Amino acid sequence: MFGKKNKTPLPPKSKEEMPFAKMGLSLKEWRNNHVNKHKWRTIRWSVLIGMNLLFIISITLDLALLEGSLSGSRLLGFYLMDPYNTFQVLVISFVTGHWKYLTMNFVIGFFTIFLFYFFAGGRSYCSWICPYHFLAEWGEKLHDYLVKKKKIKEHSFNIYLRFVFWGGFLVLALFTKNIVFEDLNPIGILSRAMIYGPGLILLWILALLVFEIVYSKRFWCRYVCPVGATWSLVGKGTPLAIRFDLDKCAHCLDCQQVCLVPHELWFVKKGTATHDVHHAGSDCTRCGLCVDVCPGNALSYTIKGWEKIL
Repeated sequence: MFGKKNKTPLPPKSKEEMPFAKMGLSLKEWRNNHVNKHKWRTIRWSVLIGMNLLFIISITLDLALLEGSLSGSRLLGFYLMDPYNTFQVLVISFVTGHWKYLTMNFVIGFFTIFLFYFFAGGRSYCSWICPYHFLAEWGEKLHDYLVKKKKIKEHSFNIYLRFVFWGGFLVLALFTKNIVFEDLNPIGILSRAMIYGPGLILLWILALLVFEIVYSKRFWCRYVCPVGATWSLVGKGTPLAIRFDLDKCAHCLDCQQVCLVPHELWFVKKGTATHDVHHAGSDCTRCGLCVDVCPGNALSYTIKGWEKIL
């Protein structure tokens, strides 16, 4: 999304150029012809639930498949380390002088997970793996229902607030010499609760969800979570993306209504696209909701530059 305001938008398409007009249909008929089967949502939820269940199965059946939690784990003995957790450990280690005791497994665990999500799409971690994201997605549905019924009002904040928290938790780690963020991190809390059993700390998760339902939807994911902010930075160079084809779009905005990060689909509004082809930015979670709902198949998964190779 950076720099888009400095580019001149393409001329808006006339009604005759719209995809529904080319098919001899009205916009309403064109949209009604599309059956939303929730293909990618079903796949994504299956992966998310399956991956988190694998932790539970491993400890319940005493199998060395996936040990630990989403904050740090071992897959078949191969170490995996959450990048933001790694940054906190590094900050503390350099202050205390313990950096020289960090093991090769620590380094391998960091780079393995970093490279995987670099190629998998950065914030794809958020929608495809994170257990709190799953709860927040349901919370968003309830929030939108209450807004529609005029029971509550929507409240939003600056999306760059999360980078203040990103730096703030590192500063806290620096001065306290503790991984403070892990005491509040819904990802780690839920992951450990599912694997090792629930505790009173789940009241924090409940309070967070209630706040998101009645005041600001997806507050943690959009405005606070430094894990998501880290993957957003990684996502700036990732090859996997959501592609937008202007000639297939009728600007119905169905995609923006379901998008978890609607600012990344800024180009779907009539008269805003600056190119015939756009790619969603680094905040995109590659959840596939927009792909499922688009009547004209204007949105799709792609590997950037792949079409040039072919």
